[in-house]
Amino acid sequence: AHENLAIAMNRIGGKSNSGEGGEDADRFYKNQTGDWRNSAIKQVASGRFGVTSDYLTNAQEIQIKMAQGAKPGEGGQLPGPKVNPAIAKTRNSTPYVGLISPPPHHDIYSIEDLSQLIYDLKSANRKARINVKLVSEVGVGTVAAGVSKAKADVILISGFDGGTGASPLTSLKHAGLPWELGIAEAQQTLVLNDLRNRIVLECDGQLKTGRDVAIACLLGAEEFGFATAPLVASGCIMMRVCHLNTCPVGIATQNPELRKKFKGKPEHVVNYMYFVAEELREIMAQLGFRTVKEMVGQVQKLDRNAAIDHYKSAGIDLTPILHQIDVPKNTKLYNTQKQQHHIDDSIEFEIIEKAHPALFRKEKISLDFPIHNTDRAVGAIISNEISKIYGAEGLPENTLKLNFTGSAGQSFGAFATKGLTMVVNGNTNDYLGKGLSGAKLIIKVPDKSTLQPENNIITGNVTLYGATSGEAYINGKAGERFCVRNSGAHAVVEGIGDHGCEYMTGGVAVILGEVGRNFGAGMSGGIAYIFDEKKTFEKRCNKEALNLLAVEEDNDIKELRELIENHYNATLSPLAQRILENWEDCLPKFIKIFPEEYKQALIRLEREKLETI
Repeated sequence: AHENLAIAMNRIGGKSNSGEGGEDADRFYKNQTGDWRNSAIKQVASGRFGVTSDYLTNAQEIQIKMAQGAKPGEGGQLPGPKVNPAIAKTRNSTPYVGLISPPPHHDIYSIEDLSQLIYDLKSANRKARINVKLVSEVGVGTVAAGVSKAKADVILISGFDGGTGASPLTSLKHAGLPWELGIAEAQQTLVLNDLRNRIVLECDGQLKTGRDVAIACLLGAEEFGFATAPLVASGCIMMRVCHLNTCPVGIATQNPELRKKFKGKPEHVVNYMYFVAEELREIMAQLGFRTVKEMVGQVQKLDRNAAIDHYKSAGIDLTPILHQIDVPKNTKLYNTQKQQHHIDDSIEFEIIEKAHPALFRKEKISLDFPIHNTDRAVGAIISNEISKIYGAEGLPENTLKLNFTGSAGQSFGAFATKGLTMVVNGNTNDYLGKGLSGAKLIIKVPDKSTLQPENNIITGNVTLYGATSGEAYINGKAGERFCVRNSGAHAVVEGIGDHGCEYMTGGVAVILGEVGRNFGAGMSGGIAYIFDEKKTFEKRCNKEALNLLAVEEDNDIKELRELIENHYNATLSPLAQRILENWEDCLPKFIKIFPEEYKQALIRLEREKLETI
């Protein structure tokens, strides 16, 4: 169904949205008939499923989903039985392990943090527009003003009426507001603060007809999102069982027998969109508008009398929605200018210039650079250039080694792809290795430092958020939420703060020191090894869904030792050296964290493998 919509939108010059579940790389390329299944809009939600450098590189627009209209403030959940191998591959996770999108983005706790993520994503694809999805709610205008100042290119206001059929009933019935209220408030606030020209305002949430589009446009929107109606055109009968795997028309199901029932074609969606456009043209002709831009924000063209005179809505006051801000005569009520992201100031363009042999001839090369905390998202631009040429495969391991000296800014190594080895002799800020896509990150104490690394905090909070592959060796302690939503990276660190390995679904984390409280909350996959020398770990972890085991199996011992050896070779860590020199004494002090859901998924995969032999 989604491929059907993507082909339809690409045929008519619209944009389909990947949703938060990632996208199969096969869809990035046109098929033999010339149809293109690529979603022009790639979504980055709180789960960061499948968000890699290659995924972001193949986008025309990247959407940060702050919330969903149908369930604001809640994260999505995909039950384990629905995570079949195909979905797990797309989401970079383990088959049959349940996937939870955290309610918040763990790298956004302020407008400044949002501004940082916008910068990260713009670095990961300089040609793409950055879209921030907000929910229609009281005060959304103020939030929209902040998002505009954070340099978003597009703001989407989403109404409560749309959204997935898998939303909880309590959310569908009692959360969110109509898009009319949100669009009106956002438009008025942005115009009042002279910010409207800087952004494109989009609206969605059960838009079905040309009349809906006309009303949204008159209230202030200039782009429009459709979801339910094109799905209905594709055959959806709105059974609201999207979460049960029993969709009778083969749209929201992984059941191969039910999927055979899908009868939708791209032509159905194209036809529907043409009818919407034709109705909009008729309304525009009646109102005297030649273009959509002329129409944006012209609320005086909305007739409220029919609504007020109707007995069901008698006494309703529509004045706040239809209020028109007094502005100078020539002020435009729509987008007229591009945001200034200042990406061109990045040190990465100097790196790209010097790294030419590695990027284009795959010659191994090592470069040295100073780095400062104003150098943000270092690694994202060069990874974008690698992904453009080589796709998800990237470069051979250690092709380009970058040695930095100093204090790296936020999001060092964001979306860094295969073939890159990035070393910092110093320290880094928050969001190290965000969306790591195969690179190797090494953060170590400078050679001349007198600090004892294992007692020194060397990197900030939210390390390896949404990492899908790659390695990280951190010669010191990390802050809170280490490896949050990690789904494939291997990492070694010498101590962490609270909420470690939160929502983790894959990969391996080795922690050679103490951990903070609430370790493993929502952790459903991957493995963690904790060096519990002081016997404090059990009090600080969520034991309900985790198995705490001794490291006794040969494969586990081999994996753990290899990672610690890699850590020593990369950083010359005194702690790693001490553990390796006293291996027989230290091994019993390690605890293996093995999530029960992951354990059951591995058992099921092994059983299925044996059944096919």
